[in-house]
Amino acid sequence: MPTSAVVLGVDSSTQSTKTAVVDAHSGRILTVGRAPHAVRGEAGARESDPESWWDALRASVGAALAESKVAPSAVAGIAVAGQQHGLVVLDATGRPLRPAMLWNDTRSAPQAVALTDALGGPAAWLERTGSVPVASMTATKWQWLREHEPETADRAAAVRLPHDFLTERLSGAAATDPGDASGTCWYSTRTRAYDRDLLELIGLDAALLPAVAAGGAERVGSLTARAAEFLGLRPGIAVAAGTGDNMAAAVGLGLGGEGLLDHPVISLGTSGTVFASTRTRPATAGLAGFAAADGTYLPLGCTLNCTLAVDKVAGLFGLDREDAEPGGETVMLPYLDGERSPDLPHASGVLTGLRHATTPRQILGAAYEGAAFSLLRALDDLHAVAGLDPAGPAVRERPLRLIGGGAKGRTWVETIRRLSGRPLVLPEAGELVASGAAALAAGAAWGDDPVRVATAWGAGRGVELPARVRDEVAWRRLEGVLADASGLVRDVH
Repeated sequence: MPTSAVVLGVDSSTQSTKTAVVDAHSGRILTVGRAPHAVRGEAGARESDPESWWDALRASVGAALAESKVAPSAVAGIAVAGQQHGLVVLDATGRPLRPAMLWNDTRSAPQAVALTDALGGPAAWLERTGSVPVASMTATKWQWLREHEPETADRAAAVRLPHDFLTERLSGAAATDPGDASGTCWYSTRTRAYDRDLLELIGLDAALLPAVAAGGAERVGSLTARAAEFLGLRPGIAVAAGTGDNMAAAVGLGLGGEGLLDHPVISLGTSGTVFASTRTRPATAGLAGFAAADGTYLPLGCTLNCTLAVDKVAGLFGLDREDAEPGGETVMLPYLDGERSPDLPHASGVLTGLRHATTPRQILGAAYEGAAFSLLRALDDLHAVAGLDPAGPAVRERPLRLIGGGAKGRTWVETIRRLSGRPLVLPEAGELVASGAAALAAGAAWGDDPVRVATAWGAGRGVELPARVRDEVAWRRLEGVLADASGLVRDVH
């Protein structure tokens, strides 16, 4: 690749769009442009206007190029990594028929239960898709739309995921990749294709869906003249298939067939995720059995309540998020928006173990512990899927890579260390999703493997922290409260 070329990596997330201008030779991020977009809804609804993503992409590209002083002629390729699972329904002109239902929209929880039963239970879904339907999955949202807004579903000329929508606006090509497609529950990770039986079950015509590229770095088209004018770029540059945000973060960390396999990552953001790239096809309840962007697999556990929930508790007491102490006897399960892992979509927050001596700082610390506990439970499941013993020394000694906004916080880091008993690596790269997308763009521009590109860029390097002795007392206390709370929630619903 030319030493003077740059690529654009786009991170279109729940709250904003970021565009990173990346030196294609070294992987150095020259600058990042940002633009917000709104999320609306209440009582379980979470929606955004897809047109706001397109406008934010233009604003972020413009800001990034202006700050970096990079000429548009130097840009060789672009790739979009987007928030997963969102349902975008378009008319025949490519315009949204309604706001997109986002990943954290929980209204389709009843549809998730009904679809699971309709196919014969969780095992049948795991065999086909590697995942069991939950409210976040796109298939459940489509079913909700059919039941609650049938006129809109009938008018749909195209159904897209958020990153598909933007990729099509860039290139004119209706394309997705296996990674993001694997989060729909209508794509089979076993056959690596759309599952016709599942599409029939949810009443979705395959003709409405984009073609599935071989990988996220496949060149699916070139930047159209119309998109180039809109964004202020040169027409004809490579447009990659792109992928979901978690898959792009894995690429940005160098996880995959040409990099690290079975090395776990914890991401601390609005939602919390645990994932690792593996060659073993995941198919177990409690995890999303995703495909990765490079042909491997990406088993992933996700919690809805992570940094946002902890910050909410801090705000209730007027505390800074770092003003926390270990919870002691106090236990909080901060399931303020329901929960996905464990699968408790109707749950609310649980607080127990209060004493006269309990302080607000301990309650805040308990919120941290509850959020971290949910993630680490999912991590144990992830290791088992990869054929590893979660309690074995070889696994316990393998460091956790900690990323996301929470990884910058002292209390988050120390809580994960204390409850995991494992060493940590805090990667130096600050924009892993955008950096991973940039590696996809480079792969599309020059035909290289994106994980190999990211690894050559130095993906995953960072500060290493030694392990601490695991707090077994706190862990057992949290396990007991979760068992009691899970039974209560299921009895009520």
